[in-house]
Amino acid sequence: MPGIWWGLGVLLPLQLVLLGLASDPCYDATRRPRYCLPETTDLATGRPIQASATCGRPPQRLCSFSHQGDTSPHQCRLCDQADPASAHPAAYVTDAAGEATCWQSGPVANASLMLALGGRFELLYVALRFCSPRPHSMALYKSTDHGHSWTPFQFFSARCLRAYGLPPASTISKNTEHEAICTAAQTGLTPLVGGLVAFMPLAGRPSARAFEYSPVLQDWVTATNLRVDFDRRHRVLGLRGREASYGVSELQVGGRCRCNGHAAQCGAVGPGNAPQCQCRHNTAGPECETCRAFYCDRPWQRATPRDAHECVACECHHHSHRCRFNVELYELSGRKSGGVCLNCRHHTAGRLCHYCQPGFKRDLSRPITSRQACKACQCHPIGAISTMCNQTTGQCPCKMGVTGLTCNRCAQGFQQSRTAHIPCIRKSAMYRHWLRTECQKHCNLSHGRIHMNLRKYCKKDYVLHAQLLAMVESGEWWQFTSSVLAVYRQRRVPIRRGEQPLWVPRQDLACGCLRLQVGKAYLVIGNDAESPDPARLVLDRNSLALPWRDVWAHKLRRFQQQNRRGKCRTP
Repeated sequence: MPGIWWGLGVLLPLQLVLLGLASDPCYDATRRPRYCLPETTDLATGRPIQASATCGRPPQRLCSFSHQGDTSPHQCRLCDQADPASAHPAAYVTDAAGEATCWQSGPVANASLMLALGGRFELLYVALRFCSPRPHSMALYKSTDHGHSWTPFQFFSARCLRAYGLPPASTISKNTEHEAICTAAQTGLTPLVGGLVAFMPLAGRPSARAFEYSPVLQDWVTATNLRVDFDRRHRVLGLRGREASYGVSELQVGGRCRCNGHAAQCGAVGPGNAPQCQCRHNTAGPECETCRAFYCDRPWQRATPRDAHECVACECHHHSHRCRFNVELYELSGRKSGGVCLNCRHHTAGRLCHYCQPGFKRDLSRPITSRQACKACQCHPIGAISTMCNQTTGQCPCKMGVTGLTCNRCAQGFQQSRTAHIPCIRKSAMYRHWLRTECQKHCNLSHGRIHMNLRKYCKKDYVLHAQLLAMVESGEWWQFTSSVLAVYRQRRVPIRRGEQPLWVPRQDLACGCLRLQVGKAYLVIGNDAESPDPARLVLDRNSLALPWRDVWAHKLRRFQQQNRRGKCRTP
């Protein structure tokens, strides 16, 4: 027996948990998202309603029938708005009393009722119960903008063509399923009292069975307001016109909140007590019409019975809480992922915060989701060419004769020098003398200030404003990835703005002919005739690379304009 009780103590909580999971309409027992809808409710009961005409001001005598099919016995009573016992206000249409109360329009030719639903709903049916004979002609209209504009929903008339200019329609085509039709059904004189006029917006529509896949029908059933126009009464033998009236005892509007298949509950929690969906599937908005913040790796879609289209969180490896959706990336990924992480933290970068910022390297002993996944390169400020390192190995780019992961020591056969430009030199005295004299001969260093004027500008083949983004060694060359920000003088082989490869001889960089650093912007000046390879954009000892100053931009643009006016004469 103790064993049985122990087993029940384990199984009962487990069953309760599974029951709770299964009771969630928007998720199955395994927590997989599924299509869900709010319950259908009566949207009219208890709602305020407006009437264009109501009897009783002044008091007037109205007659009504007491039998559904016999016109001879009828009762006449006084309608007086000042007396609650004999008043028939429009509020009786939507009260909870049902057929026990009745609104009377009075002896008017036309009347209308307007109902504000309080929000956007998907309507499934509209039904009116009459305490007078049903109208000869009536029209139902809907609004999707809270009564600012109206769209025909359905026409009822025994003479459709004469009353509304529409032929009686028996079938609806797929091309016109979003349009109102006119029908003679439910317009007969009998029953004289208690007659019903009902309308189902999806009835007879070809795409009704595939409603969740038809945006046309989804918009067709959506409404914020309803209006019923009574346009003509039946003539009843024995009932005088001044004693006849339109009379409605009950209006029922069946519908549900428009939640796009992402919510099973809806409550009046929005602005002005407007209904708002209690969104699931990581969606948000009054109608679950968008994805929650950070859940935009895929585009929002309306849920369907086949696919709940749950919004998916961006994969930022715990380094960002913000992202945006990029449709181009989504298409390139085969419609799998389009999220772009924003403001990556912990020294990470990239679309998914999946690699390290420049100047940092991966710590492979920690997962990419760790806050310490990236650590500083710590490249030696003298021995390294730049502060950037290989993100996988952590190797910094070293100057000639320098070695070590961070370029912090001289290589074998080299010794420390007294200059920061060439921190390590060969131990051979002859080589030291050769290197010093060779670099002096090799480089054309100018230690004075460089003044740019139109004459010097015209002698150059190209003048650029470029920023260095990255560098990689390629044999006897260093290949820089540069971003050309502006071209102030164009060469024969055009230079386009944007990313361009820029080649620098290894010896020129080692001897200090050019002082370049990744991440900084430079004014680049050169001649194609002096370049060893005019097909490439080569920056060598014959070129100039000056740290960019913003004050130069105005002068260079002026030189550029003078060049266009022919001030620069080509020899």
